[in-house]
Amino acid sequence: MNRLIFLLTLSLICCSTAEQKAPLPVKTGPTPMTWTKPAGFPDPVYDLSRNPLTEEGVQLGKFLFYDGILSRTNLVGCGTCHQQAAAFTHHGHELSHGVDDRLGVRNSPAIQNMAWNTSFFWDGGVHDMDLVPFNPIENPVEMDQKVVNVLDKLRNTPSPTAKIPVNYPQMFKAAFGTDEINSERMMKALSQFMMTMISATSRYDYYRAGDANALTAQEKQGLVLFQKNCSSCHQGVLFTDHSFRNNGLLPMRNNDQGRFAITGKPGDVYKFKVPSLRNVGLTAPYMHDGRYHTLEEVLDHYTDSVQKTPTLDTLLIQSSGTPGIALSGTEKQSLIAFLKTLSDEQFIRDSKFADPGIGTAF
Repeated sequence: MNRLIFLLTLSLICCSTAEQKAPLPVKTGPTPMTWTKPAGFPDPVYDLSRNPLTEEGVQLGKFLFYDGILSRTNLVGCGTCHQQAAAFTHHGHELSHGVDDRLGVRNSPAIQNMAWNTSFFWDGGVHDMDLVPFNPIENPVEMDQKVVNVLDKLRNTPSPTAKIPVNYPQMFKAAFGTDEINSERMMKALSQFMMTMISATSRYDYYRAGDANALTAQEKQGLVLFQKNCSSCHQGVLFTDHSFRNNGLLPMRNNDQGRFAITGKPGDVYKFKVPSLRNVGLTAPYMHDGRYHTLEEVLDHYTDSVQKTPTLDTLLIQSSGTPGIALSGTEKQSLIAFLKTLSDEQFIRDSKFADPGIGTAF
């Protein structure tokens, strides 16, 4: 009996020793991150096979997104004009403010659901998300910086004068295996972060998933009116068909001709990209130049102010030949009630997308 107890004790000691000596897993590279498509959404346009997401890559992209180091003054980051509380638009600003408070010519579009974009910016001048950051960085009224200069600044971090001394060579090594910092890696890291910025948890989404009580009676009436009057352009779960249309705005003094500046085709004069309406209740002011400050003003435009120019979208011409959409005051209120159900509180509060403490907003 004593021999049996001795053998059992010896066995337990051996097992315990073996557990203590078990080698810890060796980290061999970036940690893969699974990207999940929300239910009912189409397949993404962005090709993840050429830029697989990793936890370290997304984290690097988040720091780059908010860091003013991308600008000449080291003060203006992507997050300056794309603020989370406003669904990554520049709330309250008709036009974007860049370095030295220089004024841009267009309203900041929302950064959300970028995975499904077939083109970017109001005129669709870019078709690859990896190329998007080049534009604001080198635009003289936005960040006014050359990408090569940004790369040099990143290589020389951590900077003792920075708000937070971020060690970018270390972060690039964690994300890509070596500390080499080049434009391809920088843009891919930014794309990885933007790929995660998905808005799909509004009250409308819960209604779409089967919760009939997620919308009120007025909001449901607004949905019916929306489907009848608006969904030809603001289609599907993304609330855009990604097309370019002239929605009858009166040209302003700078005569921004939109898509025409990219294609040179007369038929594209005054056409702008149809924006998604997700979070539209949070993204005022509206239109490519921020001329309307409320949803009421937007609907008043469609009922009373549509300009009949040669490229006006035919969907905005009624059977009588009158431009615009016929809506009563009550119908407008129902439409606005529905549009506000597209606000995604989880999206604008999610800490995964929040400024890590290095951003500048004004």
